[in-house]
Amino acid sequence: MKYQLNLFFLALGFFSRLPIPKSVTYSELKLNQSSRYFMLVGWLLGALVASVYYIANHFFSEHISIWLAMVFSLFLTGCFHEDGFADMADGFGGGLTVERKLTIMKDSRLGTYGVTSLILLLLGKFLLLSESQHIVIALIVAYGLSRGIAASFIYDMDYVTDIEESKSKPLANNQNKSDFIILILTAIPTVWLVGMEASLILLAVLLAFRTIFKAFLYRHIQGYTGDCLGAAQQAAEILIYFTLLLIYQNSGMLIL
Repeated sequence: MKYQLNLFFLALGFFSRLPIPKSVTYSELKLNQSSRYFMLVGWLLGALVASVYYIANHFFSEHISIWLAMVFSLFLTGCFHEDGFADMADGFGGGLTVERKLTIMKDSRLGTYGVTSLILLLLGKFLLLSESQHIVIALIVAYGLSRGIAASFIYDMDYVTDIEESKSKPLANNQNKSDFIILILTAIPTVWLVGMEASLILLAVLLAFRTIFKAFLYRHIQGYTGDCLGAAQQAAEILIYFTLLLIYQNSGMLIL
């Protein structure tokens, strides 16, 4: 149990700015194994962001409350995934070769593709959440599942950037079958939050996204980088908002 807690806190420290116990120990092996808890950390972060929205909504309008929750999220994660999304947009938008794409993604400067895509991404989140009938549920589900789907790429894809050359912090780049199974099992709360039918729809949408995104990455850079995982998380998050919005508006499948 102590070892598993160590892995969980490593995952928490990797994905957020929340304080973790000083007793937590780090190694490359432990970081890789901690990927089993990436979705679990996502559930926690989603619950915290949803709590900020819920509390703020008692004092402010819905739009202001959503904005405050988004600001809190950016501070909570240190713009970790958004940075990856913007870097991938710059790399894939401005690079014509594999080497050029990887070089641009490692550059700490942000280009036109990155800035534009980031603006559209944040605006899209705001608009989709504003239209949602169950914002708290949408936030929790999207934060959890999106981090899980991003982490799943580690299991069956090749990492194409040398860690020592990367501008980012160390990355979990290897995932065994046990880690992968535990990661998948942590998606179970989705059924309780949105019901079986909606969960199956989300599963189908995310599996389709995973298949397409994986093929896209192999076609362009023959694998993935840390920035690509960040981009996958952000893309999956906004896709979940879209899917839940359609479910809310057309079927009434949710329990709430």
